[in-house]
Amino acid sequence: MKSDNVFIQLEKVLDRLNLYLSGEVELPDWEKFAAFRWQKMIGGRQKFQPIKRIDPITLDDLKGIDKQKNIVLDNTARFVRGVRANNVLLTGARGTGKSSIVKAVFNKLNVKHLRLIEVNKDDLNDIPIILDALEGSEFKFLLFCDDLSFESNDSGYKALKAVLDGSLLSLPDNILIYATSNRRHLMPDYFSDNTDTKYKKDEIHPSESTEESISLSERFGLWVSFYPCDQKLYLSIMNYWVDCLANESVNKINIEQEALQWAIKRGSRSGRVAKQFAIDWVGKNTIELGGN
Repeated sequence: MKSDNVFIQLEKVLDRLNLYLSGEVELPDWEKFAAFRWQKMIGGRQKFQPIKRIDPITLDDLKGIDKQKNIVLDNTARFVRGVRANNVLLTGARGTGKSSIVKAVFNKLNVKHLRLIEVNKDDLNDIPIILDALEGSEFKFLLFCDDLSFESNDSGYKALKAVLDGSLLSLPDNILIYATSNRRHLMPDYFSDNTDTKYKKDEIHPSESTEESISLSERFGLWVSFYPCDQKLYLSIMNYWVDCLANESVNKINIEQEALQWAIKRGSRSGRVAKQFAIDWVGKNTIELGGN
């Protein structure tokens, strides 16, 4: 019996070695986990690393962005049903819910055959490998590229642009790409790009560098824009998170003034900053209550 077990283990080792030498991507157990991260291992090998703890954010947690929620939810729901849907670019101010809305929509749908795969910007050159590995699967995949921004010489920029539109390689029907960025056009805009703009009578002919800077963003079928919070919305989000995080009723005297001072120090009024303040405030007050 022991010898049989040894041979079984040896066969498994040999199978993994053959897979490694072949250069093929080892597919995970899609049934066991819902979210994954594309990860490079030692020696240049790549794998789909399971994410065991997914951010439990919900759509109800996201305030002041109902229009954006509806757009992304509707597009993703159509994709899940097998109806035509678009790749999505979510852009705007930092901390306004771009990444959270993707995770919240994924949590909301929570369907059996939908999987979320996070792909780092530095790994975008592997997109063709990822597509080959996922094509033909019974599962549907959202490739999530968070906080994208490129310089003109980034190879990942051209790799992503080619996959979205313009290459012989196209996205399989079971894959969509959702990307977030603080930049609408994903690349920096330089004043020098406009110096080569030509005018012919009343027509404006942008320089090639300007055209290149917007060519990737235009290949996303949906643009979803996010904007900074006004003071009223910021305080509303802060109070929501305080109520969610506090285990019991807490004394909120002067809390709004403290929250505004927190935002000034952070140089930003956003949902993220409001939640961070709430975590800090509830934590401090919980400690004080416990000490009493």
